[in-house]
Amino acid sequence: MEHAFVLELSDSKFKDLFVCFCGYAQCEPLHAFGPAVRPNYILHYIIDGKGFYQTGNHKFFLEAGEGFLIEPDTLTYYQADEKYPWSYLWIGFSGKHAKIYLEDLGLNSMQLTFRSSHGKELKRLILQMLKCSDGSITSRYRLQSLLYAFFAVLSKDTDATPDDVNSKDNFYVERAIHFIRNNYSSQIKVSDIANYLCITRSYLYKLFQNSFQMSVQEFLTMFRISRAKELLSTTTLSIEHVAASCGYQNTLVFSKAFKRNMGCTPTVYRYEHRKTAQEHLDKNNDLLEKLMEDDSLRKLKQR
Repeated sequence: MEHAFVLELSDSKFKDLFVCFCGYAQCEPLHAFGPAVRPNYILHYIIDGKGFYQTGNHKFFLEAGEGFLIEPDTLTYYQADEKYPWSYLWIGFSGKHAKIYLEDLGLNSMQLTFRSSHGKELKRLILQMLKCSDGSITSRYRLQSLLYAFFAVLSKDTDATPDDVNSKDNFYVERAIHFIRNNYSSQIKVSDIANYLCITRSYLYKLFQNSFQMSVQEFLTMFRISRAKELLSTTTLSIEHVAASCGYQNTLVFSKAFKRNMGCTPTVYRYEHRKTAQEHLDKNNDLLEKLMEDDSLRKLKQR
């Protein structure tokens, strides 16, 4: 169930961009919509609470201050959280230039979610739209102006300088690395990282290519192998245990990945590095003994 206020319109004399419907709702726990296909674009913005939005293989967990785009003729499903069900507003629109206007906001098939720090303004605009229900010419033009005002408010978070864009990209990359560090030992996939960040896999791939010249999967593998090298060199854990500690359920898959990256098997790596470590230890012990002997001789001479 949801407590909703809705305005629905029939045809429009405007062609480039026009409102089809809009509304505001406070949802009950686990309230869901779909799976469903809609004939027009819809923007949802979360005022309070949280929930998830799913389209195709993409599942986005969203909360207050975030929103999502539903594209025409696309199967979607969204559901309120059980403990903190969301309240959201929405606006459905269409028009021959609707896609272009959305791209101005940075939204498209590859980027279906967004953030906005202007929730109060967006809610005020929707509430004003809901008052334009008499079907008069005045209300039609008023709705049109409010629609453009709605887009103008959203654009405040996308009118970014290059430094702002880089800052946003760096924010996603830093959060992705933080997620990997905390979860590399689990069976996480690239899609889990993208869902955590509420961005698409393709956008995440682009960010890592720009930052590290490698894919997210390559970075995740590199991180796991780096951790495995540390465990092999400093512990007596079995190869199976090392593999499991680094997110590999299958020891054979781990060994192949390790050899592909390091040029040798985990067993050989452990032997070589322990041998080197022992040689360093022996040298240090010899040096320490020599220093102690020199110090003893010096004390004898002082007597």
